[in-house]
Amino acid sequence: MYAPHCYSCVVAFARPSAGSIPDCPGSYQFKDRDGRVIYVGKAKSLRSRLSNYFQSSLPPRTAQMMAAAESVEWIEVRNEVEALMLEYSLIQRHKPRFNVRLRDDKSYPFLAITLDDEWPRAMVMRGARRKGVRYFGPYAQAYAIRETLDLLLRTFPIRTCSDNKFGRHERQGRPCLLFHIEKCAGPCVREIERSDYDGLVEELISFLEGNTTEVVQRLESSMQSAAADLEFERAARLRDRLTSVRKAIEKQQMVLDKAEDIDVIGLVEDELEAAVQVFWVRRGRVSGRKGFVVDKVEDLTRPQLIAHILEQLYAGSPALGVPREVLVPDAPDDAEFYESWLSDLRGSRVTVRVPQRGDKRALHETVTRNAAEEFTRHRLRRSSDHNARARALNALQDALGLPEAPLRIECFDMSHIQGTDYVGSMVVMEDGLAKKSEYRRFKVKAVEGNDDYAAMEEVLTRRLTALLAERENPLSERPRKFSYPPQLLLVDGGKGQLSVALRVVEDLGLEDEIPVAALAKQFEEVYLPGRADPVRIPRQSEALYLLQRVRDEAHRFAVSYHRQLRGKRMTRSVLDDIPGLGPTRKKRLLKEFGGVGAVKKASLESLQALPWLPDTVAAAVWSRIHQPE
Repeated sequence: MYAPHCYSCVVAFARPSAGSIPDCPGSYQFKDRDGRVIYVGKAKSLRSRLSNYFQSSLPPRTAQMMAAAESVEWIEVRNEVEALMLEYSLIQRHKPRFNVRLRDDKSYPFLAITLDDEWPRAMVMRGARRKGVRYFGPYAQAYAIRETLDLLLRTFPIRTCSDNKFGRHERQGRPCLLFHIEKCAGPCVREIERSDYDGLVEELISFLEGNTTEVVQRLESSMQSAAADLEFERAARLRDRLTSVRKAIEKQQMVLDKAEDIDVIGLVEDELEAAVQVFWVRRGRVSGRKGFVVDKVEDLTRPQLIAHILEQLYAGSPALGVPREVLVPDAPDDAEFYESWLSDLRGSRVTVRVPQRGDKRALHETVTRNAAEEFTRHRLRRSSDHNARARALNALQDALGLPEAPLRIECFDMSHIQGTDYVGSMVVMEDGLAKKSEYRRFKVKAVEGNDDYAAMEEVLTRRLTALLAERENPLSERPRKFSYPPQLLLVDGGKGQLSVALRVVEDLGLEDEIPVAALAKQFEEVYLPGRADPVRIPRQSEALYLLQRVRDEAHRFAVSYHRQLRGKRMTRSVLDDIPGLGPTRKKRLLKEFGGVGAVKKASLESLQALPWLPDTVAAAVWSRIHQPE
């Protein structure tokens, strides 16, 4: 956890006395009766901030949070910056349901240069960023990256192939088609020196950073020189490269008169949500953009909302770093603090301001219009999706006689082949949507042979026992994986599976808390405890469609895990489990010889000749591959 110098305290829920709360910066966390963190906040003064939660009149959402809270915990830190970073890390860890969250339903693509590779590669990448890779973007569409990259490869012909393809052509000693059409310098066959290749990579990075003038001037000079020397074919190639570079430059729209680095944040909101658009401008050109939707689960003023957006945009790893200037629609609360914090992150002065006139004001209006258009599209999707999900959950409550609409459904399924590689799956739906971060997989350990009932009992017992264990120890630092109980526990099967689930729930004393049901594949019938006949939900019902989706997802998740385990078992290598030959050495050995077949043909002397492989390990490898079947 962030903030090495901190002190924490937990107070059971009655209003803590003012004297027991420290008058210093820190972060505080409200928890519910199950020990889940439901809200994380920060404060200059913990005493002053926490006292505000115990007033007689509270805003509606704050009052709802306090009604769900059972305890409060606080952590003291040294200053406001540590409080901000601690709050951010706790929100990322616990994802509290009463905190404002930036939701992004799209994985934006980046143009990435893999500087950690022996021969760096240009490629389109999505998802989490990793060390040793330089990112440019994000772009709205992957095809925009590929078009730009295709234009640049004639001038900066670095490789774009996968590591497997690179290794294959390296072993064959023949380059691929991209080399022959002058879109790759051919590092796989050493057609270019390492220093020259590194120079190409540096020039491409410089160009993508916005230093385009030098590249254009160099190409123009080379083209004119080639023409003067009567090297017309070379001059024509340079002309084509120059045309490609200019087209790539045109794709980077110039939005400022000066070559400035700024981030522009546009915001449009209603009472429940807000749409955020961020344009990254580097050297006066738009180099990337990204959109978010904000769940306004807190009662926040507009300046407070801007402050939360700044925290979540820059507290992690900003896509293009921290610029010299951030343009916002409203000044955040305590603007001087946020400027100081961002300046520390950047290492030089950063200003946060509302543009008033000129091209920056016009640019901000453009970004805000983008946010408004995206918000309109989002609200149309939200109204349709939310209403359908609400109808399905209410219909399911009525059909199964549940005490409340099942906002959290957990479904369990088993998968195996004749009792081997027995696995179970747990999938979760919250508010009618799959919550994949809560999915769990179980490798069945105590069941021998083909016994679905015993396997189901083991999986359910492990899941619910973990729930009880986390309740008994709510202050544990271990990640809380099962602390949220389902409002409907669904098993795939009929009366037999239902009996197993009911027995497990009763044995653990949870029968009054967790409703249980079973969904049979045949006729799509739902079996409930205490009822001899199954419930038949109408075929066109949204409730039945919801149950089918969660059941099919559980089956898919179980089967995929089973296939993964079976695949690992069936593809074990002869080089597995050799003393001293770990994954790194094994990978290097296969790369040196070109595959398992070549290793099998190798002599003991050739194995022992490898300088990085100890003689004892080489002997062990040779003995393993030459032992009788």
